[in-house]
Amino acid sequence: MNNNMYLKAALILFLMSATLSLPAYNVVGHRIIAEIAYKNLNEKTCEQVDNILGKRGVIYTSSWADEIKSDKSYAYSYPWHYQNLKAGLSAKEIKTLLENPAAEGKHLFFAIDEMIARLKKDKNDAEALKFLVHFIGDLYQPLHLGRPEDKGGNKVQMRWFGKGTNIHAVWDGSLIDSRKMSSSEYAAFLEDKFEPRKEEIKRCSYLESILKIYETANEIYNYDLSDTNNYHYIYRFMDRQDEMLFMGGIRLANILNSIF
Repeated sequence: MNNNMYLKAALILFLMSATLSLPAYNVVGHRIIAEIAYKNLNEKTCEQVDNILGKRGVIYTSSWADEIKSDKSYAYSYPWHYQNLKAGLSAKEIKTLLENPAAEGKHLFFAIDEMIARLKKDKNDAEALKFLVHFIGDLYQPLHLGRPEDKGGNKVQMRWFGKGTNIHAVWDGSLIDSRKMSSSEYAAFLEDKFEPRKEEIKRCSYLESILKIYETANEIYNYDLSDTNNYHYIYRFMDRQDEMLFMGGIRLANILNSIF
């Protein structure tokens, strides 16, 4: 084998290993939320969203808004995926921001309002529907409401079972992956787990939800990362992770049922 062949073989092995190590489980989180939402749509809404995106398309396209980040024509949407919130905000301050969602720039709160408005104007706006499904998923990942100085936890380093990572990445997928379930299995598990609280969660207002997410983000930031036993971390936060996912699914269903 000549040097060129060795180089080609090495390059192929490198690309394969790099591809396998890419973080892909954030897709699972979006599908979990979308599947819970789909199961809680009323008959009319389910029929209409299926007509727009295809059967169960709400689930299958839930990561579309991340996939299009490679398309420069969608560069305007990049800031829509997060709403960085400072530490120590009061409920009144968060309420004011929700009522003026572009006050700190066009970010996640603005994008959700914008997509809802677009769908109310044109119920066949497939792009707005795909964006909305994804952005509700982003909303219930607590570090998408993380702090501006560390880019939503992306600069807060930690170890996850021997590998270097950050707290945002852990909440994007590593914590979900520790359940070792597919998105369908996880969604069914959450439906069973939260059945006793489902009506309570359905009645939760938008502001109450945001405050709960913000509270969770603060708890994540306050965790002592000098404790490197990741099983302790999973034990501390898994129930909260489950609650965020289920609340996200119910919130999305509520919004879609109100539009369609």
